[in-house]
Amino acid sequence: MAWSAELELKGAGGEPVDLWRTLASHGVAELPPQLLDEEARTLETTLPVPRGRARTIRIRAGRPGSVLVEGDRVGQTDGRHLAETARHILRLDADLSDFYEAAGSDPDLEWAVAGAGRMLRSPTVFEDVVKTICTTNCTWSATVRMSTALVDHLGIEAPDGRRTFPTPEAMAGAGEPFYKDVARAGYRGPYLRTLAADVAGGGLDLEALNDPELPDDEVAARLLALPGCGPYATAHMMMLLGRYSRLILDSWTRPKYARLNGRQAADRTIERRFRRYGPYAGLAFWLYLTRDWVAEPATAG
Repeated sequence: MAWSAELELKGAGGEPVDLWRTLASHGVAELPPQLLDEEARTLETTLPVPRGRARTIRIRAGRPGSVLVEGDRVGQTDGRHLAETARHILRLDADLSDFYEAAGSDPDLEWAVAGAGRMLRSPTVFEDVVKTICTTNCTWSATVRMSTALVDHLGIEAPDGRRTFPTPEAMAGAGEPFYKDVARAGYRGPYLRTLAADVAGGGLDLEALNDPELPDDEVAARLLALPGCGPYATAHMMMLLGRYSRLILDSWTRPKYARLNGRQAADRTIERRFRRYGPYAGLAFWLYLTRDWVAEPATAG
């Protein structure tokens, strides 16, 4: 059964949403089971549905002001579940209107008010934490290898043969040889097994980090306490959780800022530049760095 659902491209504050900038908002968005097609400007991903099954969906532009979510062999109940998951992935429940108000008076970021700044997230915090750990202290190709192995060997298979990101139970049940010889996760292997076992056993509730009532400092402290989650991983996860007060300062962002700014700058200087954005300082910094990830629309004349 062919299935589709149309979602309004509008944030919780009524602000516009740029679909492609959301889909291409950060590198982790490209890791399996997600497949980003830059030419077609679509995102495909395979998601779990009730009763231990899985379905693949495609997210693409629909009518003006809307996004279309499509899938095959999807019934009514699964369709409702998939549509709600798509809303979550696209972060359509977030309100960025305060950020846009601040960006509108900044010549370097006024372009963002057209709908940039929504960070694509995974269906679960667990998935984002695992993928973030897989980005630490390694090349991007190694990150892709680890993520691909987790999905291909431990994910739930959909009718089209593609697989979901694995559940905590599946990852906890995979033995040491899998992490050492198949995923080749290196020192991350024991961290990933411990993390998965803690979540599967009920001793760790990562999804609780989505609670907007939790202060940023508490969320950061909980992340830092996770196995394999150091300062960089914590800063990255804070962004994926929609908590933008901290800047991600690492071996990619510092040189990129220096190139765009025309000279190197100390971390405190960079932080001072974006301090005016308050709780959105990290988001403003990230958008400043990644504006060129999406080609600007051609202007007439």
